[in-house]
Amino acid sequence: MRYDPDFSERPSTRQLALRGGLIAAGVLVLGSLAGLARGARANDAETAPSMEFASHEVGLLRQELAAARGDLELANVATERAHAIIRYSGQYQIPADLAAAIYDVALSEGIDPRIGFRLVQVESNFKRGARSGAAAIGYTQVRIPTARFYQAGITERQLYDRDTNLRIGFRFLRDLLKHFDGDLRLALLAYNRGPQRVKDILAAGGDPSNGYASAVMGTKGKPAPELPPAPVVEVPVSVEEQPTPTPAPAVDVSGSAG
Repeated sequence: MRYDPDFSERPSTRQLALRGGLIAAGVLVLGSLAGLARGARANDAETAPSMEFASHEVGLLRQELAAARGDLELANVATERAHAIIRYSGQYQIPADLAAAIYDVALSEGIDPRIGFRLVQVESNFKRGARSGAAAIGYTQVRIPTARFYQAGITERQLYDRDTNLRIGFRFLRDLLKHFDGDLRLALLAYNRGPQRVKDILAAGGDPSNGYASAVMGTKGKPAPELPPAPVVEVPVSVEEQPTPTPAPAVDVSGSAG
């Protein structure tokens, strides 16, 4: 979390509460004095400004308390993120910057980070230069036609970029979740086999399961079963661009090699 030079100078919640108590006591005293003054002199011009001052101070205190609560919530979010990144980095034995990228991009695209990490593990085993025999590329094994639906004109070289690949892969999964009414199993199968193929199998009364969804999702309390090794070849990220197919509607093409 980036250091905020003003954070340490802000009053603590305890200090603000103490100030609030003092101001509240002051308000009561002022009220009592105002009552006595009204009994002695009905037209005491000094009472109103004092009460207005106290009311103004109470308003400022409320604002400071709200700001302190906001700072605390931000600090909690940052702490939770740091702990999650350390945990995932250790669990999957990957660099912290890669764990942070997967975690942040998954959340930004509306994907549970646990699913995001498992998907990247199953698809590419966290290898940036992974490329399948079906021309699926990078961490999330996205094909060029699918990638171009989300980023027009993207090149193969650009698709090897870490954050670009993660963003497109997770966004594709998010759209598949919407397409299959939130059914994660079907969305994952469509990610692996292609949406149209999954729909055709379902329409024919079949079961599109092939072990992929189980490998990514796992079962509660148990490690996810491993799929047989996929024919993935890691290529240098600086590889020369190859001719790519023309774009096709993303919803009807397969997102990964499987």
